[in-house]
Amino acid sequence: MASDSIKIGRALLGVSDKNGLVELAKTLERHEVEMLSTGGTQAALKLVGVAVKSVEEFTDFPEILGGRVKTLHPKIHGGILAKRDDPAHQREMGRHGFEPIDLVVVNFYPFEQTVARPGVTLEEAIENIDIGGPTLVRAAAKNHAGVAVVVDPADYPAIIRELDDNDGFISGETRWRLARKAFARVTAYDCAISNYLGSFAGGEAGPLGDTFSLSLPRAQMLRYGENPHQIGALYGDFPRIAEQLHGKELSFNNVFDISSAINLIIEFADYSEAVVAILKHNTPCGVGVGPTLKAAWDKAFATDPDSPFGGIIISNRPWDLAFARAVDELFTEVLIAPDYPPEVIEFLRKKKNRRVMRFHPEAIKRDELDLKKVVGGLLVQTPDLSIEDPNAGKVVTKRAPTAAEMRALAFGIRVCKHVKSNAIAFVAEDRTLAVGGGATSRIDPVYAAREKAARLGVSLKGSVLVSEALFPFPDGPTLAAEAGATAIAQPGGAVRDDEVIAAADKFGLAMVFTGVRHFRH
Repeated sequence: MASDSIKIGRALLGVSDKNGLVELAKTLERHEVEMLSTGGTQAALKLVGVAVKSVEEFTDFPEILGGRVKTLHPKIHGGILAKRDDPAHQREMGRHGFEPIDLVVVNFYPFEQTVARPGVTLEEAIENIDIGGPTLVRAAAKNHAGVAVVVDPADYPAIIRELDDNDGFISGETRWRLARKAFARVTAYDCAISNYLGSFAGGEAGPLGDTFSLSLPRAQMLRYGENPHQIGALYGDFPRIAEQLHGKELSFNNVFDISSAINLIIEFADYSEAVVAILKHNTPCGVGVGPTLKAAWDKAFATDPDSPFGGIIISNRPWDLAFARAVDELFTEVLIAPDYPPEVIEFLRKKKNRRVMRFHPEAIKRDELDLKKVVGGLLVQTPDLSIEDPNAGKVVTKRAPTAAEMRALAFGIRVCKHVKSNAIAFVAEDRTLAVGGGATSRIDPVYAAREKAARLGVSLKGSVLVSEALFPFPDGPTLAAEAGATAIAQPGGAVRDDEVIAAADKFGLAMVFTGVRHFRH
């Protein structure tokens, strides 16, 4: 047993989340640990026959102010904060009749869950701000040299094992790990409170307040950052959304690409047919729709056979062997699906270098704020969740789009919003034909897409074109018509809209103004 291990003789338990509480308490009882508790925690333990002393009895002072003050007492905090190896502290403890508390098991009032409820009032939110819990946790974590603190029920099984394996002792290594986690939990809790109350800065709740705070656990270190000379790490819940089933450790760029791929594929959540998307450098270079994954893959791949090498492939449905064998012919970095049958995952694991990921759409919070780092700060915005229905747009040309053109425009809007600005996409109803993006003018991506299609032998005749931003001049629809497009969807709103519309009419194009742009910088 390590020399810095401590014997747990007395524990304070006060939890809102009672998952695993009884198992932990019975373990403590088995190791003859005296337990102190209050309110609901005390009642839950007594209900199963676990002996527990009330905090009131321990402090000889009642709960007051309707339960707002329970554990805020010198006997509690003295017992937690006293240094075990400091003679002066120990003399003071004896003089005041204080006794040590060696284990603090606390989780907080459910503030985050409370404010997430529809219709919650500010008064309800404030009443769910925990005071005593964070104070106890901070005290115990500060004095982790002599006290163990547990804030997460997920840690109970490991604590139970350690107590059983070490005759009721907890190691210094464990206490240090738990203390770091405890301070992180207090920080996250305070961030949630600060952000929520800050949203009322103008008197009414808004999505962005006068403060913005983040506290995320590190999920994993990465081999390096965006480039080998940079250090990188991943924070937050990404591994719960994208679960790695096979392959090398994820890189910084892999994670960013996977995120982009998932954001793209969930735009097609309402599609009943198979959808396959190919991405490179977090930009779609081919998207296809078909009755099978293999059919959808063939369409996506035909858009741009050059770019998928070393790219990302994602689907909206579990993979089958026919699709897996088609993909296997190409070197890819990451494969992503909602699931894989056993025979498919066995087949895909034959190549060691690629990463195979399973994504969990139910774990995605689509209302998460979007963040971008800038010099000296962060840009924060609500997410771009808009998907425009071209049928609801404004037809500005003499000819309205046909039903087939409308379906193609609807498909293209979902793809184009995920292409770097300035961006356009020539598409059919069920596939991309040519994509242009990341350009410095509105016309450059049209030229680039036309030229690439010509080089690859992809016909744009009968296609439709979608632009993520307005066309400021008539050259956009002119080039689109010359390439073979028959309809356009764009936001509209340019100073020269009349000239742009006239150019479309000249070539018999149908054009819809959606009224919504999708910049992606």
